[in-house]
Amino acid sequence: MGVFSKVLVANRGEIAVRIFRTLRELGIGAVAVYSEADRDALHVQKADEAYLIGPGPAAESYLVSARIVEAATLAGAEAIHPGYGFLAENARFARSVLEAGLVWIGPPPEAIELMGSKTEARTRMQAAGVPIIPGTTDPVGSAEEVVSLGNELGYPLLIKAAAGGGGKGMKVVRGPEEVASAFESAEREGQSYFANPAVYVERYLEDPRHVEVQVLADGQGNVIHLGERDCTIQRRHQKLVEETPSPAVDGLLRERIGAIAVDAARAVGYRSAGTIEGLLSPEGDYYFMEMNTRIQVEHTVTEEVTGLDLVREQVLVAAGEPLSLSQADVRFQGHAIECRINAEDVAAGFLPSPGVISAYREPGGPGVRVDSGVACGSEIPPLYDPMIAKLIVRGSDREHARQRMLRALHEFEIGGVKSLLGFHRALLSHPCFVAGETCNGLVESDELVRRAAELEPPAAPREPAVAGTARPRETTVEVDGRRFEVRVLVPEPPHAGLARRRRERARSGPSGAGLDAVVSPMQGTVLAVRVGNGDAVASGDVLCIVEAMKMENEVRAHRDGVVSGLAVSPGEAVTTGQVICEVGSGGDDTPG
Repeated sequence: MGVFSKVLVANRGEIAVRIFRTLRELGIGAVAVYSEADRDALHVQKADEAYLIGPGPAAESYLVSARIVEAATLAGAEAIHPGYGFLAENARFARSVLEAGLVWIGPPPEAIELMGSKTEARTRMQAAGVPIIPGTTDPVGSAEEVVSLGNELGYPLLIKAAAGGGGKGMKVVRGPEEVASAFESAEREGQSYFANPAVYVERYLEDPRHVEVQVLADGQGNVIHLGERDCTIQRRHQKLVEETPSPAVDGLLRERIGAIAVDAARAVGYRSAGTIEGLLSPEGDYYFMEMNTRIQVEHTVTEEVTGLDLVREQVLVAAGEPLSLSQADVRFQGHAIECRINAEDVAAGFLPSPGVISAYREPGGPGVRVDSGVACGSEIPPLYDPMIAKLIVRGSDREHARQRMLRALHEFEIGGVKSLLGFHRALLSHPCFVAGETCNGLVESDELVRRAAELEPPAAPREPAVAGTARPRETTVEVDGRRFEVRVLVPEPPHAGLARRRRERARSGPSGAGLDAVVSPMQGTVLAVRVGNGDAVASGDVLCIVEAMKMENEVRAHRDGVVSGLAVSPGEAVTTGQVICEVGSGGDDTPG
């Protein structure tokens, strides 16, 4: 079937590769776009043709709609699929695609625009009888207004970017003393990620489940839901594990929240695939939170239990065809779990871990699926989301799927960068996950971080033993015909020791005061600087905020002291280990 001859995918990595697969099954040519940083990326190699659209930073390439539309025109593509992320929920981009005479494989721009404003979406849902979380339906203009709302609604509150999504621009405040910094941070993230600093406030629900519903709608007025996904396990409001069905949802509740989702989609004249995100309270109350007007990262688990290809449905709906099934045709079989395998260092607070993948082997076998955009030798650049792959499994029931996921995680090999493999093995083995609980507070707990470190495979390939400093390494020995994995001390290569000493000297700063220097823990961009030379700070105070791979990271003082040698400013790029400032003990020898 060839509803289009060519489709351009306005995205990168595993997203683009996944969409290419469906296009090929439909007999459609796959066109890629890429930045200078992605010249050798796997999605470029997998496409039928590819077009350079600009430098590495997304703001100069993947977020420049005119260059993407131009590439589609040059390629002779008839349609553009935005993937998820980047410009997928940008109504202006959707309109520019349509104005160029191309087909937009997504919802109407009007629906994107309406649901893109969380405050307007809440107002529309309230009018449609869809339950919303108590809070404001208009943006709030100041921290003082938030404090007043706290007095009215009670704490904790959640400050959210009005144009937000994907966990960006969301800050929990548990008392009035936290409001000012949280308000400022949410505004800054809203401006940075969505070019809109407006924020609103909701009552923060304690220990709810994040339960979302997949919807499909065509141009003939048909709207159906494909059940729920449980996305409760998150870090910094970023999803880590998703599963369907939810351990907390039975048939009656599924029917109720499914009807809410269908009503919400109809209320905005929706078309294509979309997700109604909601919160399920411990008491069983379900509240609309927001709508993602695109296909989701976690759409895979829905595909596994329904047998549907959601991207295929999107393409056919965009071509004017009706949905391939009705609500009565939807069947759910088994249980599916997805783990996001990100390049992150759990022991370092989930800091991004960009670098070159030196070894890579995906798991296989019954019920195992990997959606990835990398191979051995691929680079995880610091410019984009740190996802390496999505690992998805399906089992006959939840416990079967859990055990299968553990087996697949054990088989997965990733070298050269830190990853979440060990974290997921620790999490899925924990009693709270086994019991299907929310695991509130577990993700970043010392207990899980320690266990994740124990289960994390070596990040780098093995090197030959040469003279130098001893360090631990795993190796294999054979005794009486039986193989054992053992941990031994082997010498460090001289060049590695030299590089390590150079890093240590760099971190000591220009004055050589190693104990005083504060360095950037990652490569990124300075978003804000909270101190100035001569300021007195206490241990734990925020000195500056560095954005890396779409995450804000606070750099804090490691001791009480006085700031000197401040060497960064907002908007400046920093590298790993670069000195930000010094925090000295004060006194006569401290520059003022």
